[in-house]
Amino acid sequence: YTRVWIPDAEEVWKSAEITRDYKEGDPILHLKLEDESTLDYPVGPKSNALPFLRNPDILVGENDLTALSYLHEPAVLHNLRLRFLESSHIYTYCGIVLVAINPYEQLPIYGEEVINAYCGQNMGDMDPHIFAVAEEAYKQMARDERNQSIIVSGESGAGKTVSAKYAMRYFATVGGSASDTNVEEKVLASSPIMEAIGNAKTTRNDNSSRFGKYIQIGFNQQYHIIGANMRTYLLEKSRVVFQAEDERNYHIFYQLCSFANLPEFKDLALTSAEDFIYASMGESIFIEGVNDADDFRKTKKAFSLLGVKESDQMNIYKVIAAILHLGNVEIQSLRDAESCHISKDDPHLQHCSRLLGVEQDQMEHWLCHRKLVTTSETYVKSMPRANALNARNALAKHIYANLFDWIVQHVNKALYTISKQHSFIGVLDIYGFETFEQNSFEQFCINYANEKLQQQFNSHVFKLEQEEYMKEQIPWTLIDFYDNQPCIDLIEAKLGILDLLDEECKVPKGTDQNWAQKLYDRHLSSNHFQKPRMSNTSFIVIHFADKVEYQCEGFLEKNRDTVYEEQINILKASKFQLVADLFQELKDSAGSPTSLTTTTTKGQKISVRPAKPVPKASNKEHRKTVSYQFRSSLHLLMETLNATTPHYVRCIKPNDYKESFSFDSKRAVQQLRACGVLETIRISAAGYPSRWTYLDFFNRYRVLMKKKDLASNDKKAICRNFLETQIKDPDKFQFGKTKIFFRAGQVAYLEKLRTDKFRAACIKIQKTVRGWLQRIQYQRIRKAAILVQKYGRGYLARRYAEYLRLTRAAVICQKQSRMVRERRAYLRIHQAVVTIQAFTRGMFTRQLYHELWLNHKATIIQKSTRGWMERKKFLRARNAAVVIQCAYRCLQARRQLKQMKIEARSVQHLKKLNVGMENKIVQLQRKVDDQNKEYKTQNEQLVANNTSLVTGMSKLQKELDQVRSLHGDGNQLTSLQAELERLRAELSKAHAERKRIEEEHSSEKQDLEQRVEELEEENSLLKVEKEEMNQKILQQSRSAGGNVSQKEGHLQSELDDERLRYQNLLKEFSRLEQRYDNLHEEFQPGHRRNPSNQSSLESDSNYPSISSSEVGETEDSIQQVEEMGLDKAAMDITLFLKLQKRVRELEQERRKLQVNLEKMEELASVSEQDYSADSAYNSLKRQELESENKKLKNDLNELRKAVADNASQSSSSSSNEQPEGYNLLLNQLKAANEELEICKEEVLLLSDTHSLFTLTSMPALSNSNKHIDEDEVMQLSAFMHLHLAVTFFPPPLRLLESQLQTQSRHHEDELEALRTQIEVLRDDLEHKQELLNHTLALPPDAQVDFSIQQEITRLTNENLDLKEIVEKLEKNEKKLKKRLKISEKRVQELEASQATVQQSRPRPELFRQATVQRKEKDFEGMLEYCKDDEPLLFKNLITDMKPQLESATVPCLPAYILFMCIRHADYINDDQKVHSLLTSSINSIKKVLKKHNKDFEMLSFWLANTSRFLHCLKQYSGEEAFMTQNTSKQNEHCLKNFDLAEYRQLLSDLSIQIYQQLVKVAEETMQPMIVSAMLESESISLAGIKPTGYRHRSSSMEYDGDGPGTYTLEALIRQLNQFYNTMADQGLDPEIIQQVVRQLFYCINAITLNNLLLRKDVCSWTSGIQLRYNISQMEEWLRGKNLHQRGAMATLEPLIQAAQLLQVKKKTSQDAEKICSLCSALTTQQIVKILNLYTPLNEFEERVTVSFIRNIQSQLQARNDPPILLLDTKHVFPVLFPYTPSALTLDTLRIPDCLNLNFLTRV
Repeated sequence: YTRVWIPDAEEVWKSAEITRDYKEGDPILHLKLEDESTLDYPVGPKSNALPFLRNPDILVGENDLTALSYLHEPAVLHNLRLRFLESSHIYTYCGIVLVAINPYEQLPIYGEEVINAYCGQNMGDMDPHIFAVAEEAYKQMARDERNQSIIVSGESGAGKTVSAKYAMRYFATVGGSASDTNVEEKVLASSPIMEAIGNAKTTRNDNSSRFGKYIQIGFNQQYHIIGANMRTYLLEKSRVVFQAEDERNYHIFYQLCSFANLPEFKDLALTSAEDFIYASMGESIFIEGVNDADDFRKTKKAFSLLGVKESDQMNIYKVIAAILHLGNVEIQSLRDAESCHISKDDPHLQHCSRLLGVEQDQMEHWLCHRKLVTTSETYVKSMPRANALNARNALAKHIYANLFDWIVQHVNKALYTISKQHSFIGVLDIYGFETFEQNSFEQFCINYANEKLQQQFNSHVFKLEQEEYMKEQIPWTLIDFYDNQPCIDLIEAKLGILDLLDEECKVPKGTDQNWAQKLYDRHLSSNHFQKPRMSNTSFIVIHFADKVEYQCEGFLEKNRDTVYEEQINILKASKFQLVADLFQELKDSAGSPTSLTTTTTKGQKISVRPAKPVPKASNKEHRKTVSYQFRSSLHLLMETLNATTPHYVRCIKPNDYKESFSFDSKRAVQQLRACGVLETIRISAAGYPSRWTYLDFFNRYRVLMKKKDLASNDKKAICRNFLETQIKDPDKFQFGKTKIFFRAGQVAYLEKLRTDKFRAACIKIQKTVRGWLQRIQYQRIRKAAILVQKYGRGYLARRYAEYLRLTRAAVICQKQSRMVRERRAYLRIHQAVVTIQAFTRGMFTRQLYHELWLNHKATIIQKSTRGWMERKKFLRARNAAVVIQCAYRCLQARRQLKQMKIEARSVQHLKKLNVGMENKIVQLQRKVDDQNKEYKTQNEQLVANNTSLVTGMSKLQKELDQVRSLHGDGNQLTSLQAELERLRAELSKAHAERKRIEEEHSSEKQDLEQRVEELEEENSLLKVEKEEMNQKILQQSRSAGGNVSQKEGHLQSELDDERLRYQNLLKEFSRLEQRYDNLHEEFQPGHRRNPSNQSSLESDSNYPSISSSEVGETEDSIQQVEEMGLDKAAMDITLFLKLQKRVRELEQERRKLQVNLEKMEELASVSEQDYSADSAYNSLKRQELESENKKLKNDLNELRKAVADNASQSSSSSSNEQPEGYNLLLNQLKAANEELEICKEEVLLLSDTHSLFTLTSMPALSNSNKHIDEDEVMQLSAFMHLHLAVTFFPPPLRLLESQLQTQSRHHEDELEALRTQIEVLRDDLEHKQELLNHTLALPPDAQVDFSIQQEITRLTNENLDLKEIVEKLEKNEKKLKKRLKISEKRVQELEASQATVQQSRPRPELFRQATVQRKEKDFEGMLEYCKDDEPLLFKNLITDMKPQLESATVPCLPAYILFMCIRHADYINDDQKVHSLLTSSINSIKKVLKKHNKDFEMLSFWLANTSRFLHCLKQYSGEEAFMTQNTSKQNEHCLKNFDLAEYRQLLSDLSIQIYQQLVKVAEETMQPMIVSAMLESESISLAGIKPTGYRHRSSSMEYDGDGPGTYTLEALIRQLNQFYNTMADQGLDPEIIQQVVRQLFYCINAITLNNLLLRKDVCSWTSGIQLRYNISQMEEWLRGKNLHQRGAMATLEPLIQAAQLLQVKKKTSQDAEKICSLCSALTTQQIVKILNLYTPLNEFEERVTVSFIRNIQSQLQARNDPPILLLDTKHVFPVLFPYTPSALTLDTLRIPDCLNLNFLTRV
C-alpha cells in the first residue's frame, strides 16, 4: 500500500496507508492508520489537498534531509524525530544547514579524540556534527582565502551558546597559536565572563544569553590563532531591574552574593541574594545543579587569564554591588504625592554612594529631583515617587549597560594582537525568532534581526543552488523562493515602524497610543501589517515564520532609554577612575584595539567597529534612540556576513520541560518554520534536490539496466541511456558534468523500479526453487509408489501361496481332528473315573497336609518373633556401645587437639625464636676456631720470643762474666745484675698479665662453647619442626601461585606504564628542545657557530655528566634493570627490596662511623697523654743509654790497651790458647759494639721521632695555611708514620710488652664484639617473642599465613645478603681484572716506549707510518685519526651520509666505524677523545634528523645505526651480562679503561626520540590513505549503495571516483611494504620493526574504527563484509612478513569485532547474547553507537530496533567499560630496545672508498 502523511492536531502529522485505489476526482481517500483503525479522508480542490507521500523506509533516518526523495514538512519532522529518539543523534544536515537538537543531557561526543577525528575530513564524509561545520569553515578559509562566518541561531534554551562554545573550542584546538601567548585559551576564557554578565535564567533556559554576540577569531598566514574580537548586540537591560516569575537576574549578581562572607568582599556589604530587590523579584535565586560559587571562581580565573588586574576586578565587583544596593534604596513619598525623599540613614544609599565613590548628599538629592532647562531659565523640580523609581531603575540599567560595554572592551583588548591578521572566522551567537503571549520592544528587535538574517540565508541558499547548477553546466531555471524584503521595508524603510517610533520619541509628549495610531494610519494597507480586532494599542507583523502581535506599551520608553544628565554627571565625578571612565564621552575609536579591519577576497576593506556606535561629544548622544543604534549595528553585521562565507547552525528546542531526549512535534515544527529549515527544503525541492554521481548511480541502479547496455565502459553514457528510457519526462532530471540531478520524487520512483525489479527477481527465484522442490517431491513420491507396488504384489503372491498351503493343511487337520474327537470321548470317560478316584484320595491327603501346614506356620512365626526380639536387644546394646565409644573418642580427640595446639604454638615459638640460628651457630663456631688458631700462633710467638730472650740474656751474662774476669770491675757487674733483675721482674709481670688474659679468654671460650652447644641442641630440635613447616609452606605456596601470576601481570603493566610515561616525557623534552631551537633561530637569524671549546653535550642533552665513582649501588641496581631486560626486571621484586635494604645499611654505616669518630677523638686525647709520658721516659732512657755508651767506649779502649800490653809479655807455653781466647774476646767485643751501635741508633730514632712529633703537633702549623701547605703537612705526617713503621724497633722487653698490650686490646675488642652480638641476639629474641605473642593472638589460619610471611621475609633477606656478597665479589673481581689488564698494558707500553726511544726518529710522521705498517699485519678492529680530522669524520660519516651509499655495504656501518674510533681512544686511554667522539656523534645525528625530520628513509637509517651503536657499547663494555654471546675474539675487543654507561643512556634516549619521529612520519604518510583504503575502496565487488544527500556536493575536496582523493587497499599495502623493506634493508633490528608495524596497525585500527563510529553510510552489512575482507588482506600481509605473532594482529581486534557486529543477526535475545560475548574488545558505547548507525541498503534488510539496543545495553552493564567512544589515535606504545649483539667481529670490517674516510688508519 501507498503510505501518506495526514495532518493531526496532536502529533502535527500522522502516518497512514491508502487501502483503495484513488482516482482523480474522488472526494474520499480511504486510509488505514497505524493503530489499524480506518479513516475516510476528504480531499478536493477546496477542502484538503492530496496528502504528502511518505519516503521509503530505506531513506528514513538519513543524516542529510536533502537525501530524502520526498522533501516536505512531515518527512523532515519524522526524520529528525527518528534520529533523535531512536538513534540519539542530535545533529542532522539539511543542505547547508546543520540542525542541532538540544538533548538536555551531556553527551560524550565533544572530546579531543572527536576533534582529531573530524580534523581534516570532508564535511559529507562524517556524521553531522558542529565540529564538521567548524572544520569546513576552517578548511574553506585556508583553501579559498576568504573569511568565514558561523551563524548559530535558535530559541532560548535551544543550545546556541553551547554550540558556539564548541565551535570556538574546535578552532582553539585545531588552530592553536604558534607562539606561547595562549591566545586560544584567552578566547575560551572569554566565555565564562560573558556568561556571567550576559546570561540569566529564564522560564525556558537556565543559562539564556540575553544579548547577541559576534566573535571574530583572527588567523595569520599559517592559520594559527593570533587574536579575537567580540561585538555585542541588544543587551536586555530591563532584566537588571525586573525579572518575571521563576526567572533570575544576570548570573554575576548571584555569584557575587555567594562570596559575600569572604574577608576580601566584606567591604561590599553584601548578604544573601534574597535580601536584594533586583535579585529576588523572580523568587528563584537558585538553579538546580548549578553552584554559583564555583562559577564565580571560574569567572575570576577568566578575568585573571585575560589580564584584568585585581584592582580592576574589585572595582567591577563594587559597581555590581552598588547596583544591588541602589535597588534597595527606599524612596518615600511625601504628603503632596508630587515629591519624595530618601532617608539620610538609609544604609543601602550609604553603601551605594561609597562603592561608586560619589557624594551621598548629591545622590540622595538627584534621585528625587530633576533639572528642567528652558530658554530663559533653569530650575529644579521634585519628582513623584513613581517617576523617581523609574529614574532610579533607568540609572541602574545604564550603569550595568556601560559596565557591560567596558568589560567587552577590555576583553577585546586582551584578545587584540599587533600581528597582521590574514583572515578570520566569525561565530555569531544571536537570538532566534521569538513569540510570546506578551511581546514588547525586545521581541520586535529580535524578530527584526531574524528577518535580516533570514533574507541573507535565503539569498545564500539561492546563490549556492545557482553555483551548483552552473558548475555542473545544466540549464538554469529561476527558482521562486520567499523574499521577505517587504517585511523588512515595513520595519526599516522611510516612515516605517522604526522611523515612526523614532519620530514619536522626539515629540515632547509622545505616547505609545499616538504611535500606534500613526502605524494604523500608515501601514494598514501593507500585506505584512495588521490591526488586532480587540485592541487599539497593539499591532501585528506577519513575519517569515509566523504572525506576531506586539503590545505598544513601553515601546517609547525603552526606545528612548532616558537617563537624567544630573545623575550621569554625579557618576562622572566619582573618585574611582573606573566609575568615571564608564560615563566619559568616548572619542573616535577607529584606531582602538576593538576595531578590526578585514579584507575581502575582492580586495575591498571592511571596517569592523563595536556594535554600539561611538558617541560624539555633544549632549545629543543621550537622546540617540535604541532602535537607531540597533539598526546601525545590524547593518554593520550584515555587511560583515555578506563579505564572508556563511555556515548555518539552527538549534532546536525539543520540549519546554527540559527533559532529556523528549520530542514535542508541535514545538519542533514551530521552530523549523521559524529558523528557515523548511525554506531550505522548499528551495531545494523547487529545483533538483537529489544529486547522484554517475558512479554511485551506476552502482545503485545497474540492476535495472540491460546486459547489452552494460557492455560499454562509459558510465555516463550508460546512465544517460538508462534514464532516457525509464523517465519519459526530460524535465524530471538533468545530466551535469559529474552528477545527475533529479526532481523531487524521481529517486523514489527509481527506488520503486529497483524494488519491483528485485521483487520480480525474488518471485522468479522463488518460482524456480519451488518448481524444483515440487519436482524433487514428485520423483520421491513416484519412487516410493513403485517400491510400494513391488512390495504389495509380492505380499499378495505370498498370501495366495499361504492360502493353498493352509487349504491342504485343513484337510489333513480334519482327518486328524475326527480321529482325535473319538479318542477324546474315550479318554474323557477314562479321565472321569480317574478323577473321581484322585479327588477322593486328594481330599484325605489335603486334610493331613493342612494339619501339617498349620504346625509349620506356627513354628515359623515363633522363630521370627524370637529372632526379632533378639535382634532388637542386640541393636539396642550395640547403639549404646557406639554412643559411649563416640563420647569417649570425642573426649580423647579434644584432648589430643588441645595438646597438638599447644605443641604447634611451642613449635612456632621455637621456630620464630631461632630463625637463622643455624647460620649464627656456624658463624660463632668459625669465630671460636679462628680465635683458637690466633691464640696458638700468639703462644708460639711468645715462646719463641722467650727462648730468644733467654739465650740473649745468657750470652750477655757470659760476656759480662768474661769482662769482669778480665777487668775485675765489680761495680759494672752489679749494675748489670740490677738491670737484669729489673728486666726479669718486668718479664714476670708480663707473664702474670698474660696468664690473666689467657684465663679470661679460656673462661669466655668455655662460656661460648657452652652457649654453642645449647644452640646446637635447640637447632637440632628446630630442624624437624622446620621440615614440617616447610611442607606446610610448600602446600600453601602452591595455593598462592595464582596470586603471584596476578602480581606479576600487575607489575608488568605498571612497568609498561612507567616506561610509557618516561618515553612521553622524553618526547615532550624533544619537542621543547625543538621549540627552543626554533625560537633561538628566530631571535638570532643568520649563520652561527658554537665555541669550539664548549661541549654541546650539555646543551643538547638534559642529562648531567656523572662520574662512575659517584654511582652507588642504587644506580647499579637501576642499570641491572636495564641489562636484565624488561620481563625479568619486572618480576625481580628483590631489586626493590635490595634498594630499601641498601638505604638502611647506609644509614647504619653512617651511625657506626659517627660512633667510631667519637671513639677516635677520645683515643687521640688519651694517646697525646700517653705520648707525653712516653716522651719523658724516652728522654731518661736516652740519657741513660748515652752514659752507658760512654762507659762502654772507655772500657773498650782500656781493654784494647790491656790486650796489646799482654800480647807482648805472654809466654810461649800459652801460645796455643792465647789466639783462641783473644778471638773469643774479640768477638764478644764486636757483639757488644754492635749492641752499642743499636742503642745509639735507638737514641737517634727517639730524638728524631720526638722532633717530628713536636713538628706535626705545633698549633701554629695546624692552624695556619700561609707559610706551610696543607699537602706538605700531609706528606710530613705520612713520612713520620712510615719512618716509625719501618725503622723503629724497640728492645725485646718493650716489644714483648707492646705485643701483650696489642693482644689484650684485641681480646677486649673481641669481647666487646661478642657482647654486642649478644645484645643483638637478645634484641632479636625479644622481637621474636613479640612476634610469637602476636601470632598466638591470631586465629589458626592467620597464624599459618603469618608464619609463612615471616619465613618468606627471612629467606628474602638472606637471599639479598648472599646476592650482595656475590655482587661485591664480582665487582672486586672485575676491578682487579681491569687493574691487572691496565698494569699489563702499562708494562707493555713501558717496554714499547723504551724500545721506541732506542729506535726513535726525528720526524713523528715517519714514526706514525712505521707504526701503521707494523700493525697492519694484525688488525685489532680499531681506527685512528688525528684530532684535526674529527670534523671531517662527522661530516662524511654523519652529516653528508646518504642511506644509498651504505646500501651496498655492511648494514649499520657508520655505527661500527664510530665504535672502532672509540675503541682506539679507549686503547690509548684518552678520555677527552672519547668524550668528544660520543658528544659530537650524538649532536651530529640530532642535527641530521632535525634537517630531515620528514624523511622516513633517513629516520630509519639513523634509528638502525643509533641502536647498533648502543648495542656495540653494551656488547664490548666488558660486563658479563652482555658478553654471554660473544666469541673469544669479540671479548678481546672489549673496552679496557672507560665505563660508558651514561652515554648508553643518552643513546637510548636518542633512539626513543628517533623511533617516535619515525612512527609519526609513517602515520602522517598513511593517514590520508587509511579511511579510503579500509572503508571506501571496494576490493570485492558488492553492488548496492544508498542514496546520498546534498552534503556530498559541498565537501571541501572535490574529486572524481578515480581522483587523487581515493586510495585502494593495494596502495596501503604497498606503502606498508615500502616501510618494511626500507627498515629491513637498513639493518634495523627485527624486534624494532615489529614494534613499528604494531604501532602502524594500531593507527590503522584507531582511524578506521573512529571513522566507522562517525559515519552512517559505512555501517551496513555490505560494508561489514568489505571491511572484513580488507582486514583479512592485512592479516595475510602480516603472515607473509612473519609478523602475525608479534602483537600487530591484536591491535586489529576491535576493528574485526566491529565488522562482525555489522554482519551478525540483530533480532532476538540470543543474538544479543552472542553480540555481547563476541564484542569483547569494543566498549559499550561503541557497540551501541554501531547499532544505532546500522543502516539497511535495501528494503530486504531490517533496522535494528530500539528494544534490541536496550537489551544490549542492559546485558553490557556488568562489564563496567570506560566511557570511551573513540580511540586515541595519538597513543604510542612504549618502545623496547632489546639487546641484540652483532655476530661480526670488528677486525673483519672494511671501509669502502665511497665514504671518503681515507684519513682513518687501521690499528
